[in-house]
Amino acid sequence: MQRNATTHYPILLVHGLFGFERIGQFELFHKVREALVTTGNRVFVPHLSAAHDNEVRGEQLLLQIDRVLKGTGAGKVNLIGHSQGALAARYAAALAPHRVASVTSVSGPNQGSELADTLRLALIPGRLREHVANNVATAFSDFLTVISGNLTLPQNALSALNALTTEGVGRFNTKYPQGLPATWGDHGAALVDGVRYYSWSGILADHASYSLDPGNIVCRAMSRHFSKEAGQNDGFVGRFSSHLGEVIRSDLPLDHLSSLRGTATVGAVSPDPIDLYVEHAYRLQAAKL
Repeated sequence: MQRNATTHYPILLVHGLFGFERIGQFELFHKVREALVTTGNRVFVPHLSAAHDNEVRGEQLLLQIDRVLKGTGAGKVNLIGHSQGALAARYAAALAPHRVASVTSVSGPNQGSELADTLRLALIPGRLREHVANNVATAFSDFLTVISGNLTLPQNALSALNALTTEGVGRFNTKYPQGLPATWGDHGAALVDGVRYYSWSGILADHASYSLDPGNIVCRAMSRHFSKEAGQNDGFVGRFSSHLGEVIRSDLPLDHLSSLRGTATVGAVSPDPIDLYVEHAYRLQAAKL
């Protein structure tokens, strides 16, 4: 029997750093989008720069929100942002709360990422290493842009990295504090300017299904660069750094990449990462969003 988790407003799935909508037959949000559509939802994946700062990507998102509203006749949208996508969603909601019904942060670096801090410190300003690293990363994001068909979008990997550090997100939060907790590790305001704020995230967990998953191996390697939230991170984002609005849960047994697409290995993981999005659609439905 098909479930009905139809939300009142369309859902936009907002990708993070080095994300994309589609490359050939591969969709970044394929399983998430498929599950939400199956349960009756109108789902869109906006085209954003694969690598740029939060405000540039936020402006791109605002333009595409307008297109969705015009195309569907809806009055607002529900934004679900993964990783840096959560910051773009927060920007859009802060500037245009009348067009956004809800913002949901999934593994979002809402207080910055210790991993980004480490990477930034490794790049000495003004030295060749910084320029080489920026050129390589920007070339990679340009490559993603070309093969995904987004030829007109600007890319700047160094701007993206700076925007994800604790300092960079701190500056962003000063301008756009909606939904942020007043106290470290707490919940934030669930309703600001008519916009509902939610978040969920995970931490690295020992599970047989993850043992051979390439994404999990990468996340475990990255996790070594955390000190403030050592043992309480998903490999890219700290548990408490991810808190925004109503915190549904921030200790799910999921690494940063699994919170988007599930594991690449055989074996059940509980909760199923994709089911989390369907459960959230029910939550938005109950809230008449």
